Formats: sequence, C-alpha cells, structure tokens
Amino acid sequence: MFIYNIYKIVRQNRLKRDLAKRLTSSVNETTYLLEKNDNYPRKLFVIPQRYVLGIMGFLAIVNAYTMRVTLSVAITEMVEPSNGTTHHDPNACSGSLSNSSTVTNPDKLYPWTSTQQGLILSSFYWGYVVTHIPGGMIAERFGGKYSLGLGILCTAIFTFVTPWVIYATDGHWGWVVVVRVIEGLGEGTTFPALNVLLAKWVPLHERSKIGTLVFAGSQIGTVLGNALSGALISATRDWASVFYVFGALAILWVFIWMVLCYPDPETHPFITDKEKEYLRKHIVNVTRKKRAAPWGAIFTSLPLWALIAAQIGHDWGFFTMVTDLPKYMKDVLKFNVAENGVWSSVPYIFMWLVSMGSGWVCDYLIKRQYMSVTLARKVFTSIASMGPAIFIIAASYSGCDRDLAVGMFTVAMSFMGTFYCGMKVNALDLAPNFAGTLMAIVNGIGAITGIIVPYLVGALTEDHTLLEWRTVFWIAFGVFALTNLIYVCLGSGEVQPWNQVEDCDQNEMEIKKNGKS
Repeated sequence: MFIYNIYKIVRQNRLKRDLAKRLTSSVNETTYLLEKNDNYPRKLFVIPQRYVLGIMGFLAIVNAYTMRVTLSVAITEMVEPSNGTTHHDPNACSGSLSNSSTVTNPDKLYPWTSTQQGLILSSFYWGYVVTHIPGGMIAERFGGKYSLGLGILCTAIFTFVTPWVIYATDGHWGWVVVVRVIEGLGEGTTFPALNVLLAKWVPLHERSKIGTLVFAGSQIGTVLGNALSGALISATRDWASVFYVFGALAILWVFIWMVLCYPDPETHPFITDKEKEYLRKHIVNVTRKKRAAPWGAIFTSLPLWALIAAQIGHDWGFFTMVTDLPKYMKDVLKFNVAENGVWSSVPYIFMWLVSMGSGWVCDYLIKRQYMSVTLARKVFTSIASMGPAIFIIAASYSGCDRDLAVGMFTVAMSFMGTFYCGMKVNALDLAPNFAGTLMAIVNGIGAITGIIVPYLVGALTEDHTLLEWRTVFWIAFGVFALTNLIYVCLGSGEVQPWNQVEDCDQNEMEIKKNGKS
C-alpha cells in the first residue's frame, strides 16, 4: 500500500509537469503568432511613418487649397457679364467677346458687383482667422490628428453643398458669404495642427525638406484648383461641378487620414522599433507633458513679432495672386475660362518646384554648417519677399503681351517658393513645444490680409483697368519690402528660453523646495 501511494504521487507530479509543458508551449506559440501578426502591418509600410505623415499632410493642404481657391475661378463664370463702363481705358487689351464671355447657363449667373465679389472672396478668411488659436491649443492638448481631420471634413461638406445653398437662395450673395465663413472656420485648424504633428515627428535636420513638402501643398492645391476648375467648367458648362468634385475628394482624404496617421510616434501601431528609437534620439526640445502656454513670454518675443511681419508680407502677396489673379487674367488679359484656369496655375507649378528644391538646399546648408539656422531663414525669406515684389510689378508693365505677363508672374511666384524653408518652418525653430500655438498666432494674424486684400482689390478695380491693377501690385510691393526689412532685423532661428518646459518645471520645483526649507 505504501509503495502504491508513492506511485500515485509520482504519477500525479508527472502529469502536472506534462500539463505545464503543454501550457508553456501553447503560450509561447500564441505569443509567437501574436508577435508575427503584430509585425505584419508594419511590414506593409516600406516608407518610414514620418514620411507617410509628410505625404498625407501634403495632401491635406492640397485639398484645403483646392477648396479655398476654386471659387476664384468659378466666380468668373457665376457673375453676369459686365455691360461695360463709361470710363475709357487707353491701356485696354483687345479681346473678342467669345474669348472672355461666360460659358455657363445664363439662368445660373448672378448680378454681383465687383465689391460684393470681393466680400465673397474675402469671407472665407473671416472664419479662417477665428479658429487658428483655438485649433492650435486643441492640437497641442489632444494631438493634431483629429483637429486636422475634422477641420478638413467641415470644409469639405460645406464646399460640396455650396451650389445647393446658392440655388436655394436664388443666388443671394449674403448666403454665399455665410457658407464661406463656415468653410474658413473648418480650415483654420489646418496649419496649427500640422505644425504640432511636425514638431513631434520630424527631426531638426529633416525639418526644411519635410516641412517644405507639407506646406508646398498650397502650390499644388492652387495649381489643381485653378487648372481643373477651368477645365471642369468648360467641359460641363456648369460652375457647380467644381464644388462637387473637390468636396468629395477632400471627404475621401479624411477617411484615409484617420486610418494611416497618428498624433505621435509613441501611439502609432505600425511604426517600426528602429524608426521609433531614431525619432526618440533626434527629436529634441519636445515633451509630451502638457503645459499651459507662457503667453507673456510669447507676446513679448521680438523674433515672434518678426515672424508675424514676414507672414503678413507673404500672405498679402500670395492672397493677391491666389484670389485675384484669375480676375486679372479675364478682365485685363482677356483669357477665357479654360485658358484662365491653365495660365493662372502655371506660376504655382514653378513655385512648387522651387520650394521643393530650396528645402533640400536649405537643409544641406544648415547640416554642413555653411549657414546658421537664423541666417538660412533670413536669406530664403528675403528671396521669397523681394523676388515676387519686383516681378509682379514687371508683369503689370508688360501691357497686353500675354506671354510676357504670364512669364513675369511665373518668375515672381517661383521666387516665392523659398518662403517655406525660410520663415514658414521658423515657428518650429523658436518653440517646438508650442508649435501649434505659434503657428496659430502667426498664420492667424497673417490671414487677416485674406480679409483685407480681396475687398481692397475689388474696391480698387471697379472699372477693371490695367492702371487700377497696377496700383494693386505697387501696394503689394510696398508691403513685401517693409515686412521683409522687419524680419531681417529682428528674426531668429534659435530655440527661445520659454520653450524649455523641463527647465522651467525644475526651477519651479527648486523654488518650492527652498520655500519649504
């Protein structure tokens, strides 16, 4: 009996060991399968996730700008043809009525005055300015993914329904203003959210080229918005088509964005361990800790005010071109809608090419220490200011030579391409921890020019003469020159002391300890 009991005990222990081995083997196999499945989606992404973010950010701005500028071309086909004016223009260009008349159904044309058209074009920026600072703060607190995606979605929906609103109100220009204001409210979060994302995803030595890639989406968006708007309206003989197409494309982008992109590397499920470690090593002066913005230090920072001045200069010239160049092409140079769309887009193709090339050059000069960050930002910003200032004026003195005028506008906008590796990424230099807030302040104040410029141009060009437009371009020259001088004198590319969250927190802790002792 004693021997039998020992046999039972030994047998039970053996069974327990066998069961434990089987369980351990099962767990290891399950863990292997889980790790294999977890790594599987990572292998689908050959491109590093920071570049995926850069490409999707680029497409975000492309969509934002197609929806923003499409009205600039469409409005030339939404307004009843002018009956002429008693004002004689000795510099008027010759052009047949068939070249410059509208192609849309006369029942879909509206009697909006030049001033009303200016208000419609500027109303987008009324909403755009309002959501900049709130958008930047929300992006810093909750991440830029959702503030960017939902903002674009809002703009896309209201772009899509714009024709229905116009039809339902019998073309009342006031309701068009309301829709454009709402579109601007949605799009105001775009640049602050992207700046927050770039600060968390892009190392300093890649900042110029990836930042330029993202922000240069504005040129491609302008090219596509102008060229495709003209082609769509000419093909469909209906201005409403452009709102349906660009609104639908932006909604599609939102769904892809929500699947592929995440607020930071730490929360991204598909990023490789190698890239995550690389970003941890090379992204400095950025913390995930939430901290209230040091408003006093921000608003007393001279480099920030210099940056705001540069943004105002750029936006004044850029909005003059983006919003009103199609009107100049039709009213002065007598292009029809298809020609207008194509030739209005040509300057932005070259601007994009220069912006991409200058981003690589700027990074190379900084990495090789041929230029400091501060000097590089000032040099490239100056090229982007004074080049356009000179050649926009030259275009206005080209008279009725269409080829020469388009050539001068193209050279002007090509020079403007160096703006993105100049002052556009400068907010990331000054305070990466508050990149969203700084971009909101800088871009928001600069966007006020989007309110002023279209209305001012409409008021100054009631008679649609070449001399009136020349005055518009001389004003742009003066704004370019003054704001660039301010930036050259006061701008900086160095991290500001109030960005150092950890140092500030340590100082506060030391003060509290000393107080207790």
